[in-house]
Amino acid sequence: MASQRQILVGSVPIGGGAPVAVQTMTKTETANLAATMEQIRAVAAAGADIVRVAVPREQDAEALRTIVAESPIPVIADIHFNHTLALKAIEAGADCVRLNPGNIGGPEKVAEVIALAKQRATPLRVGVNSGSLPKHLRQLEYENPVEALVTAAIETVQLMERLDFADFKVSMKSTSVPNTIASNRLLAERIPYPLHLGITEAGTKWSGSLKSAVGLGTLLADGIGDTIRISLSTFHAEEEVKVAWEVLKALKLRERGPVLIACPTCGRLQFDMDTVVVEVERRLQAYEDPIEVSVLGCAVNGIGEARHADFGITGAKDMGMIYSKGEPLKKVPTDQLVDELFKEIDRYYAAGKTVQRDEGAAAEAREWLAENEDAGALTPERIAALEAAAAENDASADAVLESMLEQADDGAHAAMLDESVSPVAGRRFSRG
Repeated sequence: MASQRQILVGSVPIGGGAPVAVQTMTKTETANLAATMEQIRAVAAAGADIVRVAVPREQDAEALRTIVAESPIPVIADIHFNHTLALKAIEAGADCVRLNPGNIGGPEKVAEVIALAKQRATPLRVGVNSGSLPKHLRQLEYENPVEALVTAAIETVQLMERLDFADFKVSMKSTSVPNTIASNRLLAERIPYPLHLGITEAGTKWSGSLKSAVGLGTLLADGIGDTIRISLSTFHAEEEVKVAWEVLKALKLRERGPVLIACPTCGRLQFDMDTVVVEVERRLQAYEDPIEVSVLGCAVNGIGEARHADFGITGAKDMGMIYSKGEPLKKVPTDQLVDELFKEIDRYYAAGKTVQRDEGAAAEAREWLAENEDAGALTPERIAALEAAAAENDASADAVLESMLEQADDGAHAAMLDESVSPVAGRRFSRG
């Protein structure tokens, strides 16, 4: 369920029904202003709503003031172990401070940070990771890691409430996908505060993306989670942002940029679809609109499987076809498919998002499609036609059977009246 409370990180609302916010973390030394700002601008361009920077040293805290002033998106200061750095981050104008009360030096130092956060109206992110649970929960962690995580998070929330502070969001992360899912489900039932989701130390761009998509996607599909961060072992923070957006787009939670549909290919493939898909994906990055584009590897299934796409292509060995919303536009040589696809897309936008159709070219494309389709392939259209025919045949068969049964009943009744019913003629038929 969505969180009841809402906080503001800079101008970005978190929780309380706001869109799920995307955030990431810079990979640079924060004090290296040039490198840090370059990466912040890159992640902002990729679609990050919020960015977090590590503040492990005095010079990082000093750099924060400039970073906050120059960043195009709100900045969170990430603090561990040293509460004085948290105080300096708040004073430097950080839009939010990430704090782990379990490693910051005790409730008294947490209270000191809270007091300044209240004064400056600075929200906090608080919570726990599976690798940094309090000592008194270590045994429980071995016995029931999910309960240990939830207990630690609840204790953190209770500390915030004792300090009369409600301007915070909660994170509870694990390297285990099942534990992350189970613990956040439990926590969401017990607290009203916004939840920050992530799979901590998820792994490489490949494995980490998959683990994060499974874990975060499951929770988001349940309506749990208000902001997400994909944690990948990469120096390119914008890659984390791209994965986060793909998760949100897949669940229809937010839209940003084009959606690419591509078939998995098979032995029917007759052209270099790998190269085509990569090129289409690359060129789509220039478009901000959530246009849907499909690439199908052959004409066997026609365009039925992607008839909802705004634009698409399907190809054969020497010739292919461009279509829109399930209707052919034109046939073109296979080596020109990508260029011609984007010509049609650009014409569409130039005409105010109206598809430009030449009926002569469309007729040629339909003829090509009919020639190249496999007459025996079970396309979605053919399956629908077969189902309709089967339903019609079933209705006809039922009518014939009913007529036969009625005739049999009438004959038996007449025979009984004549008191000359034979054993066969007098049988009753079951209609069950």
